Amino acid sequence: MDLDQHLTELVFGVSGFFLGAMIFWLYYWIKVGGIKHLSVEILHKAELEAETLKAATEITLRQKHIDQQKELEQSWQNEKKKSLREEDRIKQREDKLESRIVLVDKKLIDIEKREAVLAARKAQLEEEKDQIAAMQSDVKAELEKASGLSAVEAKTMLLDSLTSEVKTEAANLIRRIKKEAEEEADREASSIIATAINRLAVSCTSETTVTTIDIPSEEMKGRIIGREGRNIRTLERATGVNFVIDDTPNAVVISGFDPIRKQIAKNALIDLVQDGRIHPTRIEEAVEKATGTVKKQIKQFGEDAALRAGAMNLHPELILLLGKLKFRFSYGQNVLEHSLEVSHLMGLMAAELGLDIALAKRIGLLHDVGKAVSHEIEGSHAVVGHDLALKYGESKETANGIGCHHQEMPPSTIEGRLCSIADAISASRPGARIEAVEEYIKRLKKLEEIAYTYNGVEKAYAMQAGREVLIVVLPDVIDDDGATTLARDLTKRIESELSYPGKIKVTVIREKRFVEYAM
Repeated sequence: MDLDQHLTELVFGVSGFFLGAMIFWLYYWIKVGGIKHLSVEILHKAELEAETLKAATEITLRQKHIDQQKELEQSWQNEKKKSLREEDRIKQREDKLESRIVLVDKKLIDIEKREAVLAARKAQLEEEKDQIAAMQSDVKAELEKASGLSAVEAKTMLLDSLTSEVKTEAANLIRRIKKEAEEEADREASSIIATAINRLAVSCTSETTVTTIDIPSEEMKGRIIGREGRNIRTLERATGVNFVIDDTPNAVVISGFDPIRKQIAKNALIDLVQDGRIHPTRIEEAVEKATGTVKKQIKQFGEDAALRAGAMNLHPELILLLGKLKFRFSYGQNVLEHSLEVSHLMGLMAAELGLDIALAKRIGLLHDVGKAVSHEIEGSHAVVGHDLALKYGESKETANGIGCHHQEMPPSTIEGRLCSIADAISASRPGARIEAVEEYIKRLKKLEEIAYTYNGVEKAYAMQAGREVLIVVLPDVIDDDGATTLARDLTKRIESELSYPGKIKVTVIREKRFVEYAM
């Protein structure tokens, strides 16, 4: 049973194997045969497409070849037309050139004819020139024979006569023009200065180096002096000024040449008198308090002055120096008030002349700033002020105006030149400044002494408080030109040897009288 079953399985297995092999063989045969057929069809289609593509390509190449031939023919036609146009243009130019050449030939012929005429005329002129030269020689010989002078001598005499005449006319013309210019300048300057002065109303006050303090009673003098003078010694040591206590009723005199110290001493003494407590410790406190007050006042005075003059953006150090000028005096004139007056005068004159008003007022305000430190720095106050202005950032024009107001350096601007004029006007106002009697008499004598040093001076008088010198000269010794020279030389010597406010007028009188008596 089992053997039959195994045989049956074996038979079925062998049968299945052969059946599968037959099926596989059939499948392979069918597939391979179809692929070969398909490849044959594909190759046939490819050959057909290649033939078609080749035919299309040949057609395209032929068309491009035809198009290129057409383009070449078209470009050749265009070039041919262009060359024809160029040929026509060249031909036209050649025709024009030929016509111009013909004209040039004609002009050359005309020029040659004119040159021939000119050559003949030149020869004729040369002949006439020779004839004229011969005639001039004959006339010259006859003139020399008639006058008895050679040509050179006559020429010299004529030139001398003409030179003298020209010099005389030139001198008269120069004198007339100078006189007219001086008269016009005097009128214009007088008008400008008068206008500026009339528009400026400033009171004139004078101060000295002595200050008087009123005290309530004579008993206060003893308290100020203190036991064995210790209070007054402390005051003088702390303030650096002198306190004069004499028989003057109810008054104490403060004397000193430093105005700031004098002001500190004045404020301190007033504070002590009002408080009533006077002893060394209290004195030191009062002086310290007065010093702080004066410093604040200095800054305030400087700021107010800058504001009144319209000088903005001043350096703080220049503000303080301006404030110090409030406590300084020149011949009794307050220097800060004088500076403000000069600033206003310069501004008015600059406005009349059409100049820079702000620059002029700034120069006027700062022109005496060197006086605030002149005892600390060597040099004149004008030069010191010039250096300080440059140091603290002022412009070169402003610094030059400060430095040139006493002619110690040349002015670089018209505004700077105005400074010396305004300074002299402010200083010479009636009552603006005071002088010691000794200085006044010394200047009068010096003026007359300088005048008598010149030869030919008969009399000399210093007049109008030393502002005019009247000189009478000997007419036989000094002529009119010499009188003019004497006046000019005398003014130069006065400017170089004397120091004075304002200006001094020099008048020279030359008079010759002839007196006869009829009997």
